Amino acid sequence: MYQTILVPVDGSKRAEAILSHIEHLVKGNDAKVIFLKVEEEPILLGRDEVIDTEKYWKEYEAGIERSKAYLNTLKTMFREKGITVVTRVASGSVVRVILSVAAETGADLIAVATHGFSGLARVSYGSVAAGVLQAADIPILLIRSCHHKK
Repeated sequence: MYQTILVPVDGSKRAEAILSHIEHLVKGNDAKVIFLKVEEEPILLGRDEVIDTEKYWKEYEAGIERSKAYLNTLKTMFREKGITVVTRVASGSVVRVILSVAAETGADLIAVATHGFSGLARVSYGSVAAGVLQAADIPILLIRSCHHKK
């Protein structure tokens, strides 16, 4: 069975569709779960554009803190069920970071829900899942999350 499972999450309910699957997969064995939240890369500006760098860094740091708090919530939830959990926040190209963290941690499974992000301003987790699927050399568990309007 799998010993180290990397679970990239983005904070959305859609991405959390993978959580119950992970819980069932690891329950009763000694597998470790690594929850990873990748912060978006900074926006590159044209050479004539100006940015308030102090404000930018404050917002970036606030985003990191929100991500850490979110991951700690997941960690607590899983640890209460007797599951070993590690959390990590990273920054960069989402697919590259996922693959890099998988290699660094010796993950033997990457588990991800597709279509975690929504909106035109964000990269869809569907394209991230496709990128990971194309490039990973370890097994991948893909769960398609659905968003139903009520």
